[in-house]
Amino acid sequence: MFHKALFISAHQVGDVNFYPAYKNLIKDQFQPYELLMENQMCQLKSMISFAYNNVPYYNKLFKKLNLMPEDIKKLEDLEKLPILTKGIIRNNWEDFKPINLHKMKSYHYTTSGSTGTPFKYRLSKFDRFLSGAMCYRGWRYGGYELGDKIVFLAGSSLGVGVKSSIITKANEFLRNIKMLSSYDMDHNNMNKYVGTINSLEPNFINGYASSVYFLANYIKDNDLKIHPPSAIFVTAEKLFPIMRKTIQDVFSCEVFDGYGLNDGGVSAYECEEHNGLHINTERSIMEVVNDDGTQMIEGEGSILATSLYNYAMPFIRYDTGDNGYIIGDYCSCGRNHKLLKEVMGRQQEILKTPEGKYIHGGFFSHIFWEIEGVKEFQIIQKKLDTIVINIVAKENFDEDQLNLIKEIIRTKSKEWNIEFKYVDKINQTVAGKYKYVISELVNL
Repeated sequence: MFHKALFISAHQVGDVNFYPAYKNLIKDQFQPYELLMENQMCQLKSMISFAYNNVPYYNKLFKKLNLMPEDIKKLEDLEKLPILTKGIIRNNWEDFKPINLHKMKSYHYTTSGSTGTPFKYRLSKFDRFLSGAMCYRGWRYGGYELGDKIVFLAGSSLGVGVKSSIITKANEFLRNIKMLSSYDMDHNNMNKYVGTINSLEPNFINGYASSVYFLANYIKDNDLKIHPPSAIFVTAEKLFPIMRKTIQDVFSCEVFDGYGLNDGGVSAYECEEHNGLHINTERSIMEVVNDDGTQMIEGEGSILATSLYNYAMPFIRYDTGDNGYIIGDYCSCGRNHKLLKEVMGRQQEILKTPEGKYIHGGFFSHIFWEIEGVKEFQIIQKKLDTIVINIVAKENFDEDQLNLIKEIIRTKSKEWNIEFKYVDKINQTVAGKYKYVISELVNL
């Protein structure tokens, strides 16, 4: 009870609306879908009206399209608006500042960007704390309660390694967490991480999917003992089946997948039934659209985000850069959200063949999960006709397997030139993530 009270108090100091918002979210998860949509549309209308009256970019856009805020009456009406890209925001930065921004409490953020290009944005104060409340509700699907002891294994996008040591220690104490960095996961540090987890005996572990997976492999390869948490939450990267199985086997607990985007505000979390990720409705609107920007009820498409509370910088039909597979079914758990069957990955993780086909990065990843002797790998498309494959090989790696890899890849394109390179390590992104598949083509 002490840790819960301290946890709530620390958040309430940041925003007095945090705990009431969290309690409402807990109640809302079992509301009828129609009521969730009614509440969502009510807030969308408020946001559209605000954007039209206070944000120069949207005022100009609506007038150019001969639209008024009242023309957006239902979710499908969002299709009347064009898709918003990072490039549009960068090119119109001043026009995205609300005329009353000086009266708002907001926070400035910068993403590292999958292509390495930083992207600046703002979050309203309440939206920032609502984001935390949404996350805690998502973890609650796996048994988490506010104030439970949790270890983070991640990088800058989850706030690890970006603040001073004094602020970090205070944050860890108030939230009952321990931050472990994914930036330097060498033999020495991973050994320390195992010791920290065994010493702290956390209720839960949260981190990047690849970082937790690498740690699990280290524990398995070195036959180490590890404290089993109640559950592990992973995010920020695609969780492949072999990653889930390895983590579950090593840590002797369930793994819960999650998806969240701070700049757009969309999020989705996996529940105990593991039927897909429940798409949250209270903070944002998630659209999955086809190539024409048309909303899909079921199938794979691009994920768009419309923020409902980020008045400091409204995102309307924002292209997240992610692809997802949406399904029309409801989960048997009783929560009435639509489901993401899976997040397919970043658009930068889709490679294009010289013949004009598009190949998901998952195709390449599955090859290497089945190859013996590969410790780490990374596939990079340098040019349309060239694929470079970096391999960190174990001692038992058989080079004859390179021909097998080529044969499998050429079932997708006979015109790809495939180059193999042996490397000592795969470099992480500036946010501390691992990218298995990268397209360096300017435009797909």
